[in-house]
Amino acid sequence: MRLREPRLADQVLVDGPVDGVATITLNRPEKRNALSIAVRDAVSDALDALAGDEGCKVVVITGAGGVFSAGFDLREFEQPELADQLWASSDRFHRAWLEYPLPTVAAVNGPALAGGFDLAVMCDVRVASDSARFSHPELSFGDVVYGPLHDLVGGSVARDLCLTGRTLEAAEARHLGFVSAVVPSYDLPRQARETAGAIARAPRDVLLRTKAKFIRRAGVAGATLDL
Repeated sequence: MRLREPRLADQVLVDGPVDGVATITLNRPEKRNALSIAVRDAVSDALDALAGDEGCKVVVITGAGGVFSAGFDLREFEQPELADQLWASSDRFHRAWLEYPLPTVAAVNGPALAGGFDLAVMCDVRVASDSARFSHPELSFGDVVYGPLHDLVGGSVARDLCLTGRTLEAAEARHLGFVSAVVPSYDLPRQARETAGAIARAPRDVLLRTKAKFIRRAGVAGATLDL
């Protein structure tokens, strides 16, 4: 699958689906895989296309280099003329993940911070390298996404993470059940393939019905700042 714009094709790589599994890679390692407006829109476009691909059963999201994602591109918040586009893109991006009709797996290859933490939270299953860590540093200047995290780790832990901005290391994330596996960095691609492959063994129509139950149960509604 190819994204329309060559520059974005370099920043958001889409492989597959192969054996039912498609992989989206955030490919801005020099920017710590920051989620710019353009990148968010490209990812949302990719999800829309994959949802309609009968050969796709599972989507894996990961990052290039040593960082999963450092979150939104903060330079764009310094440009008032981008405000409408920024929030429209953000709302679409969150909705694309939260309502994606098939299972999603986050292969967290390193730090997942702020919006990168949210991206991992919005996936159905998370596997992580031992270098992964999660935090909400944006607490010092803006809102955090709370509701989906609460559903995964419970109110006590979610409030702690959202109010203090402390770092959740990979080992603690595994203990809490936030991630289902922690492996050495070199082994993460294998673990992600194994996890996605196990999901992809089910018929696509069964996965669609099961994911629909997840979405109904979560009942997540509202725009980015309401989550």
